[in-house]
Order: sequence, then structure tokens, then C-alpha cells
Amino acid sequence: MPIVYLSGVETLRLTIRSGDNLTPETPAIAECAAILRRGGLVAIPTETVYGLAANALDRAAIARIFEAKGRPAWDPLIVHVSNLEMVGRVAAEFPETAQKLAQRFWPGPLTLLFRKSANVPSSVTAGRETIAVRMPAHPVAHALIAAADLPLAAPSANRFGRISPTTAEHVLTEVDGRIDAVLDAGPTEIGVESTVLDPLRTPPLLLRPGAVTREQIEAVVGPVELYSPPAQAASPQTLASPGLAARHYAPSARLVLIDGERAALLNAVRKYVDSEGERGQYVGIMAPDDWIDETTLAAGGIVLFSWGSWGDWQQLGRNLFAGLRYLDKPGVSVILCPLPSAEGMGLALRDRLNRAAQN
Repeated sequence: MPIVYLSGVETLRLTIRSGDNLTPETPAIAECAAILRRGGLVAIPTETVYGLAANALDRAAIARIFEAKGRPAWDPLIVHVSNLEMVGRVAAEFPETAQKLAQRFWPGPLTLLFRKSANVPSSVTAGRETIAVRMPAHPVAHALIAAADLPLAAPSANRFGRISPTTAEHVLTEVDGRIDAVLDAGPTEIGVESTVLDPLRTPPLLLRPGAVTREQIEAVVGPVELYSPPAQAASPQTLASPGLAARHYAPSARLVLIDGERAALLNAVRKYVDSEGERGQYVGIMAPDDWIDETTLAAGGIVLFSWGSWGDWQQLGRNLFAGLRYLDKPGVSVILCPLPSAEGMGLALRDRLNRAAQN
């Protein structure tokens, strides 16, 4: 029977301020923990993006995540834990390679694949025998998981395929009235989703790049293989982990990626301002600092987002989704964005941008 849930429900906005003492009795933490224990949905801050959390062991609560997001059943979820004991509730074993990585990078933005425990509903893993698990470093997320004493399934708190949320405002734009609460702790620090790694393979397979970089992982466990999409479009049911959908993180406007430096972006701006201006449309620009000159601005027809310092991939990552959201507004038909280099966290930015630009 299909679930009819959270249609027009008032979504609570509960705030945690920097410096607040975080205990299970902290009012916002206590209220959200109670919602989760009774099977509800809470959007929570993590160091990466805001996640839409529910009890990972509650089949009905998991169904509500899929419903609220409009997420297809073939796309598995990441489970968030607050301690290593909690891993044992959702994973059948904790292999040595995974232990080394957890010791180095947890709490933090690294998701590891494990063989799943029989306790976990098959809907969490979309029928797969592996489960994606991470221990977030954000103090609010960590405190809430501990207070609820539950492993929490928590994909990004947005409609499926859309731009991931990095503030509570972004969450409410996407799912207000479809979830019980959002726990507002301000903007996220990293701004792109976690690295996803399969340590069950030899060599380990980097499925989705993130703030824990390939280079950092290889310093711990040796060579890592980088996932590449199959030459022919694969059935979504065969995708190995969350975050591998061909089109994801996408604005409504067409995203055009510029593989080059400042001159290439300026050439593209001139081209698209001319073509889109003829149709009465604007061109959005993800603009690194000092790349757009006064002459270009004076020509008109553009909407500018100051992205940050080119080469500072951490800063650009923190601003990426906020920038795409800012530019994705009525009247903007095309968004132009230069592609970072495929090194360090730049690899993660390229991954998100390439998926967001797919038709």
C-alpha cells in the first residue's frame, strides 16, 4: 500500500547556535531525537551538506525519505553513525582496510561500503548486499545521532536530482511541508557530499570523490582505482553506491562547463550573452575572483556569483551549490562555470559539475 505522508505538514525550524552546549537535553536536539525515534524525518546539518535523516532500521521511516525527496527506489542511502559500535548494527563485518580508513578519517566526510547486516531494511541499500556508512564530524549531527541512539539514513535534503542544500533555507525551499523538522545550524563547512569508497575491493574503488581526496586515501591504504561510468548507459539498479546517477545536483537552467582558464570563460560569456540576449534571457556566471572585468559587466545581460579564489578548491567547494542556487532564477537560461583541475578536491568539484551539466 502506498504511504500517504506529510502532505501540507508544518515543518518545524529548530535552531542551534554556534557555542550552544550540545547534550541530549538540549531542546532542539531532544525534540529532533524524539521525532526520529517515532519514525519522522528531520533535515540535519553535516559538515558536507544538509541530510534528510530517518531511523535506518525503520522500514516505514525509510519509505518516507523516498517519498519526501521523490527519490527512485533504485538509489541507495548513506547511513550515518556516531560511534563504531553503531557500525555493528548495520554492517555484517568491519574489514581491516575499512578499519584503517575509519581510524584516520572518522569522524569526517568519508563514506565506506560494508557488507550489510540482516537488521537493515533492503530499501536502505536498494536491494544491494553492501551498505554505505559514515560518521559525520559536524558536532550537531554527531550529538543528534548519539541522542537518538539510532543509525540514521540521510541522503541530501533536497528533491531528487536537484542542487544539494548547504543551508536550512535551501532545505525549506525544497521540502518544506514534506518533513517534520529542519535542524538549523547555519551553512555547512565543506559544501559537497562525502567521498564514497569501496574498501571491499582490491584495490579499493573510489566511487565518488569528495573532501577526503584520492591522494589522502592512497597515503593510508595504497593505490586506489577511480570509478568511471560504463561506456554504455547502465541500468540504475546496477549502480554501486549513492551519488552515481548520470544527472544529479542539477539546476533548472542549462549548465555549460568551460574547460579552460579566464580567457575561455570570457569568450563563452560573450557568445552566450549575444545568443541568449536575443531571446530576452540572462546568462549566469560562476565567476572566480577577478575573472570578470568592468567591460564585460558593462555589456549587461549577465547575473554574477562571486565563487571565490581560483585554485582554492575548498573555498569553491563550500560555495558551489549556493552559487548554482543563486544563479538558477527566472530569466537565467544558461549558467557558465569553469571546470577545476582534477586534483585534490578539484576532482570532487568536476564530478558534481559534470553530473549537473548532463542533459
